[in-house]
Amino acid sequence: MARKLDRIVVIDVESTCWPGAPPPGQESEIIEIGLCVIDVAAAQRLEKRSILVRPERSTVSEFCTQLTTLTQSQVERGISFEEACTLLRDEYTLKLRTWASYGDYDRRQFERQCQAREIASPFGKTHINVKNLFAICQALPHEVGLDGALGILGLPLEGTHHRGDDDAWNIANVLLALLRRVRS
Repeated sequence: MARKLDRIVVIDVESTCWPGAPPPGQESEIIEIGLCVIDVAAAQRLEKRSILVRPERSTVSEFCTQLTTLTQSQVERGISFEEACTLLRDEYTLKLRTWASYGDYDRRQFERQCQAREIASPFGKTHINVKNLFAICQALPHEVGLDGALGILGLPLEGTHHRGDDDAWNIANVLLALLRRVRS
């Protein structure tokens, strides 16, 4: 089947986290999948969505809540990781689309969690690392964080940093700035 290039789906995940190593018996796992759909031809953000994912092998720490604003009671009302993968695969046809994230963390976290749960990845093979692409396009000596990239572009941080949907929305804005620059 032909790859669809009309849309790019930007993904940002938030995972359970601690100030140090995970507590005994727990592991970092996805608790929110933020996404933003980009219309490539129009160079516009079309959709912003937050998918809360119920953790199975960890709990949300106070540190994690301070960072992401997500609480244990919020994510307990989420869907299972397997349901989230099915939703991404079916509703967003991600096996056939290019997807993007800021850095490799999100891609690696999905790979680890899918492998650990024996769940097929919802993604195809085409991934854009916006953090790396931005540094290359700007001729920077090293990669910068999302807030740094927005600052260099003169773009505001919209929403709450470290919330998946807001971060995906902002990452999409960085990627669109690069696409528009190539077209002008």
